[in-house]
Amino acid sequence: MTTQPNTGPDSAAQDMSPAEIQAVIDRILSKDTPARNAAPTAGEPKSVLGKAQAISGLDEDYGSHDGDQQDLAERHALRRTAGLSTELEDVTEVEYRQLRLERVVLAGLWSEGTLADAENSLRELAALAETAGSEVLDGIVQRRAKPDPGTFLGSGKAQELKDIVMSTGADTVVVDAELAPSQRRSLEDIVKVKVIDRTALILDIFAQHAKSREGKAQVELAQLEYLLPRLRGWGESMSRQAGGQVGGAGAGMGSRGPGETKIELDRRRIRTRMAKLRREIAAMKPARETKRANRRRNAVPSVAIAGYTNAGKSSLLNRLTDAGVLVENALFATLDPTVRKAETSDGLGYTLADTVGFVRSLPTQLVEAFRSTLEEVADSDLILHVVDVSHPDPEGQIAAVRSVFSEVDARKVPEIIVLNKADAADPFVIERLKQREPRHIVVSARTGEGIPELLKAISEGIPRPSVKLELMIPYNRGDLLSKLHETDAEILSLDHEETGTRAVVMVREGLAAELDSFISND
Repeated sequence: MTTQPNTGPDSAAQDMSPAEIQAVIDRILSKDTPARNAAPTAGEPKSVLGKAQAISGLDEDYGSHDGDQQDLAERHALRRTAGLSTELEDVTEVEYRQLRLERVVLAGLWSEGTLADAENSLRELAALAETAGSEVLDGIVQRRAKPDPGTFLGSGKAQELKDIVMSTGADTVVVDAELAPSQRRSLEDIVKVKVIDRTALILDIFAQHAKSREGKAQVELAQLEYLLPRLRGWGESMSRQAGGQVGGAGAGMGSRGPGETKIELDRRRIRTRMAKLRREIAAMKPARETKRANRRRNAVPSVAIAGYTNAGKSSLLNRLTDAGVLVENALFATLDPTVRKAETSDGLGYTLADTVGFVRSLPTQLVEAFRSTLEEVADSDLILHVVDVSHPDPEGQIAAVRSVFSEVDARKVPEIIVLNKADAADPFVIERLKQREPRHIVVSARTGEGIPELLKAISEGIPRPSVKLELMIPYNRGDLLSKLHETDAEILSLDHEETGTRAVVMVREGLAAELDSFISND
């Protein structure tokens, strides 16, 4: 019995001396220097992005009013760090491939608006990629009336993108739009690396940041809805059905497949999982609705903090209520809504709800999956629409957020524009927005500027007790007087007389019925 020599890749690796192995490791690790740190030579594409402009340049991410931020430390500890790169130059070196973050090149299309708008959109895509844990190497924008139906980009620009990918050593291309499955496959065939679109990138960020059971279920449902039409079959993984004498070669018997291709099995499993997730989310909805019903029954005013992602909503909630919720200088840092109790200066109670941030072209899968969460905005009595005035295009942010308001039927709710990050903004931009939005407050959640004015605006904007009563409360009914001092009544005057306490109050209708027998007839 003869023994065949081991000629596989493992044998090649075993035959290498320690010096040769070290040389391979050094050669691979030498390629890990980011392309943007090297001086570009003639003819090489120049990196144009650097730090994403959509992420704030402030050095201090949070202050003392934000609390200990233990959740932030936990998120950073579990953040996606270096992983195996997707390139494979030599199969014998598979165990020595470099460990690093995904290195991405961005591609966008300028079909409408100005060049500045297209560049701002690409910078926002860079911020999304950095939030997802990637390293942005370069980016291109093509001027084109409409996307190419085959490859999204034109054939010449797609070839230029391939050259940039090869020169920078990138392993992923991120396109600033939602690609059709055929466009994604065709573009991958050209650039020879993984291609993902804007929607897949946002879904990946949501999957990293979701913490609650409801949030995880909503994100998984959105991911499966996105994945379903984009499933692929690979070679032998496809089960074929072949009946009769195939090709006349006598391959009929034994060649029939099980009756369902693997891709069809995958689709059926995904649909089954989606149905289960929808049932789970529907089962979670009554708990949230019960809490809202309790607030409505007790006539507690509700204020929702909404706005573009990274506009400072969580920082503002912390500044107003010392909630201590997670604050991070990243896009979509907060997914799960947080509700906190607050009071006006005259003792009237209300709730403040922090909601998920919005973005341009927010994937429809996310709007549908997070509809139960976004209903917090539609059911509120007042919306604090937070805008980052230090952003290059704050008007575009306002328009994007209001389009989502329309989708969840929240446009009828009174709205206050909160111009946040005033300490880092251009005064001219602030003045321009003040002229455009008549109901506005200029604040800085970081420094506390404008917070007293915002609290006053909230006090004036929420529904207040509408029934005026003059009461004579006996001294042995101190419980009623205590109830008047709670957060659902407003005391206008209080006089202690011989027979009891005379009080002129504004109360809500539910409490007015309870106090009917104590109305003074004098």
